[in-house]
Amino acid sequence: MRELTSGASGKVASWLELSAGALAANVATFRALEEEGGGARALGAVLKGNAYGHGLGPLLPLVHPLVDILYLITPEDALAVRALEEARGLPRKQVLVLGAMDAEEAVALARAGVEAVVGDGSWRELAAELRRAKLGQPLRVHVHVDTGLGREGFTPGQIANGALDFLRESADVLRVVGVLSHFSNTEDVTEQTYAESQVDVFEGGLAALRGSVPVEEPLQRHMAASAATLVLPRARYDALRVGISLYGLWPSTETRLSARLVLGRVPELRPVLSWRSPSQVVKWLPAGSYVGYGCTYRCPEATRVAVLPVGYFDGYPRLLSGKAHVLVNGKRCPVLGRVMMNHIIVDVTRATHDERPVTVTLLGQDGDEHLPVESLAEWAQTIHYEVVTRLGGHLKRVVVP
Repeated sequence: MRELTSGASGKVASWLELSAGALAANVATFRALEEEGGGARALGAVLKGNAYGHGLGPLLPLVHPLVDILYLITPEDALAVRALEEARGLPRKQVLVLGAMDAEEAVALARAGVEAVVGDGSWRELAAELRRAKLGQPLRVHVHVDTGLGREGFTPGQIANGALDFLRESADVLRVVGVLSHFSNTEDVTEQTYAESQVDVFEGGLAALRGSVPVEEPLQRHMAASAATLVLPRARYDALRVGISLYGLWPSTETRLSARLVLGRVPELRPVLSWRSPSQVVKWLPAGSYVGYGCTYRCPEATRVAVLPVGYFDGYPRLLSGKAHVLVNGKRCPVLGRVMMNHIIVDVTRATHDERPVTVTLLGQDGDEHLPVESLAEWAQTIHYEVVTRLGGHLKRVVVP
């Protein structure tokens, strides 16, 4: 481990470590699943939410050579992929924007060879703008079928009743090359009755789509995110959209249990991210001293504490106040008092023998101890998706082996 400085002031700051080895191992795990059951499938990486908080900038060069498709939520991020490829002389990968866009962005994607998702009626107007732009090539699009999430997309009934007629009229600027959907309840359960019904609805939507508008065959069908890839082989189709598990995190405890039943084993997933912080100061507090705002903690005995330059501004949830622990020299050290905007205070009495600076693990491995993000999520009464995606974009990301 090493301590870093950040910014012109030179003050200490926490940092995130991204393990290239863990990422590669997770991709290998999903490559093995991709091959199960026969048929060629593409493996895609979902990089939305700043690559699930890991940092799109440093993660993109690592994942680009390992997967077949890159899924982004914004046109800006998708165009950043093309910029990286051009700057580094990398081969162009299939890139699909899952989120909404305006006409100017749609034109830019078409010119960059990036694909988009048609998920609502606004695309009728976007098609007109694309035509006015006099593109040299149509925008390649994937139609979103709403199978029961109630978010984006068209139901099979809407498709059959002409909701996508504009695609027939806009075949010169919109080329349908794929069809997708999203599951709504694969992670929170160990039985997949509703998910199975969604697959049936998807099949109906696919048939309605082929019967109503021109499509480029073979259509790329994709529906399985991390959980469905692991526990619902029927939903793997032509491409896998792996998000949270690409980063070595299980979608849920239920998914892990289901994987054992469905696959006969629990695939290994290795967390990519660790969070470290140097101490800002280490000092003794006399017995009876209060710690932090609100005087919510009082030392029952003389206590050696470390003040860390980490707080809720950085994405360390305030709900961890008085609940969480960190790791110092392989030992668990409790967080004392309230999490502040830029600081937390931890008890290091039994983890170090003097007041020299220490390096603290907020997430990850330290010696034989491991502090998983799921623990922080439980203490903060939320899900681990939220914890990682809210890690501050200002935090330094460092790639490690």
